Amino acid sequence: MNWLLVAIGGAAGSLARYGVSRLWPAVPGGWPVPTFTVNLLGSFAIGLLYMYIAARGGSPDNARLFWMTGVLGGFTTYSAFALESALLGFSATGLIYMLTTIAGCLIAAALGLKIGTVLVS
Repeated sequence: MNWLLVAIGGAAGSLARYGVSRLWPAVPGGWPVPTFTVNLLGSFAIGLLYMYIAARGGSPDNARLFWMTGVLGGFTTYSAFALESALLGFSATGLIYMLTTIAGCLIAAALGLKIGTVLVS
């Protein structure tokens, strides 16, 4: 039954990602705002959720499978980041996009962990 949790969560996350891309359509050759946005939000959310699930104790498998693997796995997108980075190439925009995405996602995840720690304590 674990697959069903992942499938339902993944569908919800993918629909949310689609919604973000409809709100902020990407401009070809420009800054990939939808992908950047979902990856930052997803990185923050996974840090926050990790702390919440870890603090609950017991068996967090269902929550982790649904929220982290399913919802956030469907919401965030490394493959779109890789494609958009390749399309932008080693231009100034491309390099800035790559560096800010990687650094931003790491900072967002760390911030999620930090805020999650405060909220669960």
